[in-house]
Amino acid sequence: MASPTDIITLENFASKMPPWEPNLPNHLYALVDMGSNGIRFSISDLSPPKTRLLRCLYRERAAISLFDALNTSSSSGPLVFPPDVITQVSRTLARFKSIADEYGVPTGHISVLATEAMRKAGNAASMLDAILEASGLGVHVLAPEVETLFGAMGARSGFTSVNGLFLDLGGGSVQMTYLNSSVDGYEMAAAQSGKSLPFGAAKLIRILEDGETEARASAVNTLQEGMRDAFAKLQQQFPSLRDTQTNEGTTGIDIYLCGGGFRGYGSILMHTDAIQPYPIPTIGAYTVHGSFFSRTKAMRQINGEYDNKIFGMSKRRRQQFPAIATVVEALIDAIPQVRTATFCSGGNREGALFMKLPKAMRGENPLPLLHQVSDKMELEILQSIMDIVQSSLPTNVDFSSIPTVFTLGLGRLFVSSIWAHAGEPSDANTAFELHQAVTRDPSAPSFTHLARAILGLTLCSRWGAGLGPIDTLLYANLRKLASRENPQANFWAEYVGAVAGLVAMICPTKPSTSDKLQKILRLSSILKNGKTKEKLQLVISLSPAARQALDFQDLGGLFKNVGRYQDEADTTGRKVEIAVEKFEF
Repeated sequence: MASPTDIITLENFASKMPPWEPNLPNHLYALVDMGSNGIRFSISDLSPPKTRLLRCLYRERAAISLFDALNTSSSSGPLVFPPDVITQVSRTLARFKSIADEYGVPTGHISVLATEAMRKAGNAASMLDAILEASGLGVHVLAPEVETLFGAMGARSGFTSVNGLFLDLGGGSVQMTYLNSSVDGYEMAAAQSGKSLPFGAAKLIRILEDGETEARASAVNTLQEGMRDAFAKLQQQFPSLRDTQTNEGTTGIDIYLCGGGFRGYGSILMHTDAIQPYPIPTIGAYTVHGSFFSRTKAMRQINGEYDNKIFGMSKRRRQQFPAIATVVEALIDAIPQVRTATFCSGGNREGALFMKLPKAMRGENPLPLLHQVSDKMELEILQSIMDIVQSSLPTNVDFSSIPTVFTLGLGRLFVSSIWAHAGEPSDANTAFELHQAVTRDPSAPSFTHLARAILGLTLCSRWGAGLGPIDTLLYANLRKLASRENPQANFWAEYVGAVAGLVAMICPTKPSTSDKLQKILRLSSILKNGKTKEKLQLVISLSPAARQALDFQDLGGLFKNVGRYQDEADTTGRKVEIAVEKFEF
């Protein structure tokens, strides 16, 4: 067993893993997560001002299953790591240490985290000694509550704010806790109240495949009872969680799922999503409604009958899928009202980094950092552009529930792209922006699938050109993804993009001062009811010089396709009418 001095608890983790400090000369951090199913290594850059993005510079995974190594070592007696596994792990850690050295990571910024397998191994000390001798690295063995903390915070780090149930399915165990980031001290409350059940995907599949009928039934029953009991205790501790299941008019709870097992389940859901092919390749931030999440029987059948590769699922994960589905079924049984399920890419490594950050920084929206501006004048110029574009939105429409580049926190990134690639053909820019939104910054926290869809659609509309056949399907599927959140999302993405095109037509180069646009352009609008469609009346006020340089027919052409292709879910059609006025100071 590991020595008590090697174990990180809630009381000592801050001292064993010192917090981030802005004035350090080096902000590179390397983390190793020795999980039950594999050993993951990453190097991250926490340099300000982009610290909150937890930018990953390098990542690697070693397919070493510590769970399998323990459970094949002996049929009786204490669980131990075989000598060859100890050698393999120590050599792997030595390799990771050499990579960290090549990147220039300070030795004091390298952390090795171990979880359940190391806690259970009878010869854990031998493993720790071998790693120290080969790499010079000590290993932090996480107490269960710290594993819950880091796992939950790793998932939480991918979002601006959260309120829901967090579950982590690893190889040896499944953990459950509740997070509400609007409550002070929620991190420690989640760690202290977390519940762990010894039914990870690797462990449970062994029972399901090799156990006697009675043993299999007993394990499933124990898992189901454990899930119900864990959820009941969390409801007792957190009234806001209880209210989601009992208050009249509530629609259930949002759940956040991390760990390789749950990500495998998310991959097969994505494979069978109604939007095909699903337009976003990453499983992180993939969100489904509770009714779709609950289709475990259909997912079991697809996993068993589909011979070809399922994107995001390894051969090992597919072999474990019956166990994964069993855990999901126990979860559904325990929580009858699941509103949404979101799959998270973060884990212990991201959680450990996230908990280094100051409290205020952890609560920031990280998306504005995707286009970080250090120059005050540049920031003022971008804000002035945002103000002009936003002034085109009608004041009699409540946008609080309508996703736009502004409500999602993408305004700065969007307006910084209005004049980008202006020397390229419009059709090339339309296709480029569509793909760029899907693939850029794949690990950026809060850059959800919805945010990517809205950004891509809005920038497509800014350039106003057609798409080739190869891109038309991607565009259509991004529209379907956006309309899931709100049926009006596509119309407003098209409209905001067209307004950006208007701004670029009136001001062909990016403004050099913050007041340049205000001197030549003013916008206002109102949404009115029409006989068959709603009418969005946009008033474009131009300075005399700007009026002389423009063809008003060209201005109208920018909006001719806005709302032209009405989505099935959006029963209220809209069209844009423009009026051009003159203003003088």
